[in-house]
Amino acid sequence: MSELKLSDVAKSYGPVDVLKHIDLEIEQGELIVFVGPSGCGKSTLLRMIAGLEKITGGTLEIEGQLMNDVPPAQRGIAMVFQSYALYPHMTVRENMAFALKIAKMPAAEIDAAVDRAARILQLEPFLDRLPKALSGGQRQRVAIGRAIVRDPKVYLFDEPLSNLDAALRVATRIEIARLKEAMPDSTMIYVTHDQVEAMTLASRIVVLANKGIAQVGTPLDLYEAPDNEFVAQFIGSPSMNLLPGTITGTGPMTTVTLDTGCVAISAIPTKASDQGKHVNIGVRPEDFVMADDDAILTGVVDFTEVLGEVTLLYFAKTEASGAVVAKLPGIQRNLRGQAISVTAAAEKVHLFHAGLSMRT
Repeated sequence: MSELKLSDVAKSYGPVDVLKHIDLEIEQGELIVFVGPSGCGKSTLLRMIAGLEKITGGTLEIEGQLMNDVPPAQRGIAMVFQSYALYPHMTVRENMAFALKIAKMPAAEIDAAVDRAARILQLEPFLDRLPKALSGGQRQRVAIGRAIVRDPKVYLFDEPLSNLDAALRVATRIEIARLKEAMPDSTMIYVTHDQVEAMTLASRIVVLANKGIAQVGTPLDLYEAPDNEFVAQFIGSPSMNLLPGTITGTGPMTTVTLDTGCVAISAIPTKASDQGKHVNIGVRPEDFVMADDDAILTGVVDFTEVLGEVTLLYFAKTEASGAVVAKLPGIQRNLRGQAISVTAAAEKVHLFHAGLSMRT
């Protein structure tokens, strides 16, 4: 039985639909990450699971029990907000213990739960401090500790790192990953707009777009085999390049003649009936390599960014190719204004077409 199950879940505000036809099953021990563009409904979906937003349609089950009308406090869920929401006049220990005191748990059990959470989160030296004496990362750990002491069925994280600076984000992200390793049976749902958080933390990623789910899969599934152009361009930075063309050869290997006049070979098989169909090929910037022959693209480098470990080449935009970026290893000098050719291995060339189901 799934730990949490959403069946045809919908959310609307009057005539405005926010989410429709959400079907998702989450198993015990998974860390599921919701990602998507701003306004796609990922935080709304999280709040519906928590009971902070009413479900307009469909059903939510936790451990096989219908939860649509169950109050938030009775769902066995703990939520960590991006704003920490700590009581400023209470110490770390008092903040973490507050919900258990309200529940009238025995003092010895409260102390044991707080001590356990503090040990997991390495907060033991700070238990007697007030929140104002803590760094942003430490405050977020206290907010997480307040959730841990309740021993919930499901943990919900609503962009918990968005208020931290870049260095603290990295450190706290690693701490959350270690927390999950220390609690392998705990089920967690995590909302973020940060792709690095999603790719490094998730058991599976749920990409939300156009009021529904665009794709669900492991981080590498979404990176290596996106189902559609939206996922292809949303996952990965810089985004996957899309180049328009026409299928001119079918079979186990597909030949696409691009609008630029160049030819691309893809390892995605096609049928004879696909001959002549207009498609977009997708190539990730890091999958391009310099080419002498059989180039997928020949163009003028309009701008470069030398980052040390890689160099980003931005090709001049044309009507046939649009904006194209290549990420080449190491330091590449004096390429701006130069005409260069790039290609990619057939297994790295994706195909996208509304009438085709083509994945690598």
